[in-house]
Amino acid sequence: MIRPRLALATFTLMTLGATAGAYAAESAGVLLAQAPGILRGPGMYLNLFKFLPVLAVFVLWAWTSYWIDDDAKELVNPKFEIWNSVVFFSGILGFAMVWAIPIYPISLTLLLLSYFVPLLSYIYTRNQTVPDDSKVLTFYHLGEVMNDLMNKAGMKGIFNKGDSGGNQGGPPIEFVGKSQGASKADPTRVAQAEESRSYTSAKELVYDAVLRRATDIHFEPTTEQLSIRYRIDGILHAAEPFDRPTGDAVINVFKVLGALDISEKRKPQDGSFGAKLEGRELEFRVATSGSKSGEKMVMRILDSGMGVSALDEAGLRPKLATEIRGLVTQPHGMFLCCGPTGSGKTTTLYACLREIDRFQKNIITVEDPIEYHLDNITQMEINSKSGQTFSGSLRSILRQDPDVIMIGEIRDQETATIACQAATTGHMVFSTVHANDTVTALFRLLDLGVEPFMIASALTAVLGQRLVRMLCENCKEPYKPKPEFLKKANLPADKVDVFYRRPAEPQEVCPQCGGTGYLGRTGIFELLIITEPMRDMIRENPSLNAIKAEARKNGMIYLQEDGLRQVIQGKTSIDELLRVVK
Repeated sequence: MIRPRLALATFTLMTLGATAGAYAAESAGVLLAQAPGILRGPGMYLNLFKFLPVLAVFVLWAWTSYWIDDDAKELVNPKFEIWNSVVFFSGILGFAMVWAIPIYPISLTLLLLSYFVPLLSYIYTRNQTVPDDSKVLTFYHLGEVMNDLMNKAGMKGIFNKGDSGGNQGGPPIEFVGKSQGASKADPTRVAQAEESRSYTSAKELVYDAVLRRATDIHFEPTTEQLSIRYRIDGILHAAEPFDRPTGDAVINVFKVLGALDISEKRKPQDGSFGAKLEGRELEFRVATSGSKSGEKMVMRILDSGMGVSALDEAGLRPKLATEIRGLVTQPHGMFLCCGPTGSGKTTTLYACLREIDRFQKNIITVEDPIEYHLDNITQMEINSKSGQTFSGSLRSILRQDPDVIMIGEIRDQETATIACQAATTGHMVFSTVHANDTVTALFRLLDLGVEPFMIASALTAVLGQRLVRMLCENCKEPYKPKPEFLKKANLPADKVDVFYRRPAEPQEVCPQCGGTGYLGRTGIFELLIITEPMRDMIRENPSLNAIKAEARKNGMIYLQEDGLRQVIQGKTSIDELLRVVK
């Protein structure tokens, strides 16, 4: 970057020399003019009234060069760095013309053009790439400048009243910052974030994501921009990207709110912050990591205001809901929920907890993190950084006279063993495991090193589940399924007349689903109830095929079959079912 200090010193010396020379020539000319026969030469005269406008332009030019230098660095845009040189050399050219052109109106006009044309061009260019609250020489910006001047003079600002151009404007969402390792709000975090030029952009992004029912926001850097994607109903959808300077600033806003180190852009970090939106309380889990193109961030959106749905609202068949209700209200045993990440396991467990009398039972949960809040239960959150683990928390819980224990996830042998021991000593235990289906979940416990006899004694039932997107009722279209498919799926052709699907060639974008063809999700389930013959199989010689055969003998309905029920009812499409259960 070119700094005009050298030019300032040179210009000052040149001006002083010219002024001194002018006065000297003028004095000498007066004396010589008194001598007869001697003519006064033209000299080097300088009109101070004409010099003052030139000096004013010089001061503005010097200040502008510094401002463009700092502004371009803050925007972190290589395209802007050249503007400092453009403004600098244009100013030098303008001042040279002042001295070279003897006609003052022409030289002053050229000087003003050489200053204002590059400056206004830079302002126009940078205003196209920054948020509204960061633009300069706009009506709002000029109003804020006047307000500052009036405040310094002891008067109250009268401009921009009711205008939402500043950081306090934007969508009606209020961020709640948090300190590192603390769950209480930290107002200083919000105050620091509000100082960012992209604070309003961050609010607009979150507001848009919440309105579109996103559960995650992905920030993915590229060379030219920061791509934004929302996970809606389990599928990632592209959103409006940011240019890199604005995108990096938005990421820093969320890092400040989540008490992360904004100077660290390579090592993984995680944190959290909250927000309030139209009476709803939102929780954001932030995770960052470095990549080749820059810092990547993912934000999980947890809406505590949505509450926990009951079993009847989770998509369960009435008979299945009745069976689960009877299982989870037993005095002891272990109820597991299995499925991949994001399949709704924790939501189902909380729906089960709602079926238990929380006033007569001591219910304690240990989770990572706490995703829902229920009254009249004790919820604990593990913290691996401080050494608080699932197994360590379980030992502590067992000394607190619990009736019901919910473990967020069984990840290791120690946790699995303690959970089984608790289930066989008079406690009802709920937990989740990562497994593709219910029978595989049994062998997942065996793989963790739990003894077969402990599993057989402790386990009551395993619920497997997936989430499928529901067709939009406003735009779904019917079609007649092919007979060969019905035959392959063991569906009677005379009883299945029509399936439904998303519009193949929509004429216009559906206002309800935004053109995706789907709106919301529901669950498909399979329930494995551990019977006495099955316990004997687990103790003696666990066999995947034998347990599956016994489960089928007892009437277990597989995930695919439950999904076909949803397809026949027109709730989802066959394509969506195949995507989820393939």
